[in-house]
Amino acid sequence: MKFIEDQLHKVKPLFEEGGKLHKFYWGFEAFETFLFVSDRTADTGVHIKDGIDLKRTMFTVVIALIPSLLFGMWNVGHQHFLAIGEMTALADGFMDKMIYGAIKVLPIVVVAYGTGLGIEFMIAIVRGHPVNEGFLVSGMLIPLLMPPTIPLWMVALATAFAVVLGKEAFGGTGMNILNVALLARVFIFFAYPTYISGDVVWVAGEAANFVDGFSGATPLGVAYLGGAEALANVAVHDYSMWSLILGTVPGSIGESSVIAIGIGALILIATGIGSWRIMLSVVIGAFLTASVFSWAGISYFVGVTPFMHMIMGSMLFATVFMATDPVTATQTTQGKWIYGFLIGVFGMIIRALNPAYPEGWMLAILLMNVFAPTIDHFIVQSNIKRRLSRAAAL
Repeated sequence: MKFIEDQLHKVKPLFEEGGKLHKFYWGFEAFETFLFVSDRTADTGVHIKDGIDLKRTMFTVVIALIPSLLFGMWNVGHQHFLAIGEMTALADGFMDKMIYGAIKVLPIVVVAYGTGLGIEFMIAIVRGHPVNEGFLVSGMLIPLLMPPTIPLWMVALATAFAVVLGKEAFGGTGMNILNVALLARVFIFFAYPTYISGDVVWVAGEAANFVDGFSGATPLGVAYLGGAEALANVAVHDYSMWSLILGTVPGSIGESSVIAIGIGALILIATGIGSWRIMLSVVIGAFLTASVFSWAGISYFVGVTPFMHMIMGSMLFATVFMATDPVTATQTTQGKWIYGFLIGVFGMIIRALNPAYPEGWMLAILLMNVFAPTIDHFIVQSNIKRRLSRAAAL
């Protein structure tokens, strides 16, 4: 690392004022501060002193996403070989499945990062300000939200839409009101719905080569059509409780494994980056709503228990990595409980009662992103009134 630091110091004068490459300074600065912590300090206003900067914070979230990424690559390979009738056991062909999954998944990651960071760097150079660090996380989240069969050009288009209109139009990182990664998924869902929904997009490979009786339907799709009984009678797949927790089922690249998501949640909570209050309140809201629907018998998911709802689909991934976005979520302590609880309630309402769209977490989170400032406003005003009344009483 000392060698790299020395080389950066040698070429840095070229990018500083008066150098030949001065107009590209902020691009160089972004690369330098990504590798090494910046030695610049704030000199105005009141600031919280901490040993970690925004790049290191974002990188911690990326680390928390690595278990989901690695398992997602293996599962893409596992689902492919299961579809063609080869290496169907979990222990068979681990490296073959990882290699096949990497070939399918890593290009999506590269395209998402290349498109998003390219736009970020270009805007920073044109406007003459530091490169926003927020896309370090969004660039990893976007691929994990996608099916493995998504066309790369579609990933690039959705990423560009989300970065330009979802973030840069509002002023960049810290100013956006909607989750950038979710905007990319929403864009594809409404513009090209057949590429991100249905039964054929979740398993990579030629459908003509799939064995007889194989279906790429996700557990959520099966349960929606036939309830809990259908999950137990699927011919090729194992949709048991353990399989849903482990994640060996069709689905988006990073959303299937409860264990991998749980590891990421522990990292975020331990480092204080992810709010455990939001995570817990989302689960409580979703569980209570699912329990009411199950008791009343008004859900389309016949016989599916509230616990099964928690481990099916993207509910936990959305809870851990989307709902806790520090920019678009609420900031007050009480507000986090309200914000998370309402996400759980609205997400389960969309899933259980909407016959056309059983996976409603991205819509629930985006809806609450819009109302998050309002929730915080009323919490703050309530605290002010309570303190004023207390002072008046004295």
